[in-house]
Amino acid sequence: MTTKVVVPRPPGTVPPARFRPRFHYELITCGLRGHALLGTDAATLASDDDGFDVGLVVRAGDGCRWHRCLRCDSWVPLPPPEAPTTDRLPARREVDLPLRGRALRDRFVLRLIAIDRLLHFLGLALAAVAVFVFLADREALRTPFFAVLDTLRTTLGFGDSLRDGILGELTSAFTAQDRTIILVGTALAAYALLEGVEAIGLWRGRRWAEYLTLVATSVLLIPEIYELTVRVTPTKVVALVVNVAVVIYLLVAKRLFGLRGGARAEQDARAADQGWDALARTAPA
Repeated sequence: MTTKVVVPRPPGTVPPARFRPRFHYELITCGLRGHALLGTDAATLASDDDGFDVGLVVRAGDGCRWHRCLRCDSWVPLPPPEAPTTDRLPARREVDLPLRGRALRDRFVLRLIAIDRLLHFLGLALAAVAVFVFLADREALRTPFFAVLDTLRTTLGFGDSLRDGILGELTSAFTAQDRTIILVGTALAAYALLEGVEAIGLWRGRRWAEYLTLVATSVLLIPEIYELTVRVTPTKVVALVVNVAVVIYLLVAKRLFGLRGGARAEQDARAADQGWDALARTAPA
């Protein structure tokens, strides 16, 4: 009984399913950054590495070369360089292969999460700074604040309704103890620091940042769900959906805590799309 070997098709050559659009991250990256080509500055197509030739550069007629993109497998016809900067093609050890396949998809998704965490960091950091600035000038702001509050009550007739909402929160802030305000500011600063560390680690694709983000996001799901039981707003719903999606992605796609084979299975899956062997499997005959 023979086993049928399935050769991956290059990005963009397989039509997507009817109701399932497929993102080709290789094509997106090449569209933004350009193709990753070899030999565009080489005088000849020879290489000192005997195992280098996996169908990356082909000489054609009329003084033309076809260069295969190391990322998206597209073939780009270019003329030989008029002023080559190197005599031969590089060896394999000299080539820094670009990300492709699952590794490239993970970088896209993780950096989107990192941007979300960066926005959280900026908002929380500004809130922490505002709390400590308020604490320093609270006594100076107390008299004008309550004067404006009394004016609103007498002229507009709001009455006790001002106890609700943001004005009610500000009133509580003016009457709270300094220790309470310091604790609030410290908690906001610590949370901002956590979000900043997550953003940096995820942007660099660190495994520890994935675990940190999963644990922190999972813990914060509890107060978010509780807030929805008190009052439902579009912002709270969107935040909950985003965080649930982040948790599911990290658990399932990144195989954290040993799920679906754990880190070893994750490395094997990335190796199937990455490296010289993957280029050789998808090379034309």
